[in-house]
Amino acid sequence: MLNMKSLLSLVVAASFLTVLPAHSTEIIKLATTTSTENSGLLKELLPKFESESGYKVQVIATGTGKALKLGEQGDVDLVMTHAPSAEAKFVADGFGVEPRGIMENDFVVLGPKNDPAKIRDSKTAEEAFGKIAKSGVHFISRGDNSGTHIKELEVWKAASVTPDFKGYTSVGQGMGKTLLMANEMQGYTLSDRGTFVAYKTKLDLGVDFDGGKTLANPYQVILINSAKYPDLNHKGAKAFSDWLISKEGQSMINNFKVEGEQLFKATYSE
Repeated sequence: MLNMKSLLSLVVAASFLTVLPAHSTEIIKLATTTSTENSGLLKELLPKFESESGYKVQVIATGTGKALKLGEQGDVDLVMTHAPSAEAKFVADGFGVEPRGIMENDFVVLGPKNDPAKIRDSKTAEEAFGKIAKSGVHFISRGDNSGTHIKELEVWKAASVTPDFKGYTSVGQGMGKTLLMANEMQGYTLSDRGTFVAYKTKLDLGVDFDGGKTLANPYQVILINSAKYPDLNHKGAKAFSDWLISKEGQSMINNFKVEGEQLFKATYSE
């Protein structure tokens, strides 16, 4: 039986809970690409959003394919990825809603600074990839169904090259580890520019080819369909998506720099 002191404590505790915001300790589960994590962008953005909203964002950083799969399974509240064709299917299949383009950077072909495959004078990414395949120099592929890996396979296909040539190595790793392996083997690889800039001081690799529409790298944030998974934190996911396209969120994306270099360009427009 409760004594008066215990009863008073319970009343005080209950009254305290009633004045807290309804979402004060709610978790938002975000599946996103390793590039947003490795580049340091999320470490810049999330504390500001969390302090203003009261939500806590739990980040699952993986390849785009795995991130979208987590969304399909209802294991996360929203996704932030960079593979337009896969994202379009994700929405068309009814798993995602309200896709919003929030930012972009680009892909770059990294390689030894002496450029043994002579790709720097290439006019297209396809030409550069073709030269690498013929050169016999190592090419290190993420091989993880990420947005970067999907883009790489698209370029090989456009170049009419089957990526099974001598020197081609698929490692099944995230961008950071792939960069370190390419550096160790002094081979070529495809990277998003953001992760490369973040890792640049650890690498003896340079940008041997960049530019052109082929290597554009747009990012979208997509909510999970509440009709399929009504028990997810849809309110929190929407709050984060809205913040990313807000003036404050877009400004922070534009202003995020590593080693004085802007890594992402905010792209949302009404």
